[in-house]
Amino acid sequence: MPQASLAAFSHFLGHFRWAFMPLGLLALIAVGVHAATDTLDDRLLLLVDAADARFDAFVGRSPLTEPLVDLLSLERRATLARLLALVWELAADLVLALPALGYQEEDSAPPGAWRALGLRCLRAPTTLRWIRPLATAFVVVAGACAVARLVQGTVFLSWTALFGERVAAALSQGIALGALAGLLGRLGARAVLLNLQAADAESQAQGRGFVKAVGHGLAGSVLVLPLAIAAALDASPLLSFVR
Repeated sequence: MPQASLAAFSHFLGHFRWAFMPLGLLALIAVGVHAATDTLDDRLLLLVDAADARFDAFVGRSPLTEPLVDLLSLERRATLARLLALVWELAADLVLALPALGYQEEDSAPPGAWRALGLRCLRAPTTLRWIRPLATAFVVVAGACAVARLVQGTVFLSWTALFGERVAAALSQGIALGALAGLLGRLGARAVLLNLQAADAESQAQGRGFVKAVGHGLAGSVLVLPLAIAAALDASPLLSFVR
């Protein structure tokens, strides 16, 4: 009887996948973008400092503009860097997560979709077809790693008193690997596929031509590419889960 009730409840929740799945996809992408942006905070501050130094050198040449030297204090520069990071993060969320809003359960992953889309990427490459799905892949890996680290830390701290450090460490590592695999398999792959489908549809609508293939979607791709690189290099410690 309990099993029948559980099955009925699971079947009932299945009717709401159209709402749960987009939310899960959006959350995973947002967490990954945030993790990548966190690694760029110091670099953004360096850029702001460099721009401020050039501005000070420029306005310091004339007595009329000399009072503008040191207009931005260290605190203001740090605030500006954080603001730039926030705007960058929200813009990247919009670019990468928007296709997830078009999720449809019945045809989200038709048979042969990956192969057909991959062949078109190779035969008719465009900026959208390559950058957006790859950026999404790197970001969702970073998001899954962030969630898995949180799960690992929470389980370890909660179970250390019960099982001891060695057992708790092994159990938390196993659960974290399970969470990582589950997130990437159930949400990450689907987020990449949805971005690939959206990029493919936009590329087909634009028609052929080198300028259209490179130029369409270039601004958004340039926006997310540095975050994708940061996510891959600095925010995806996959090996840490198997050490």
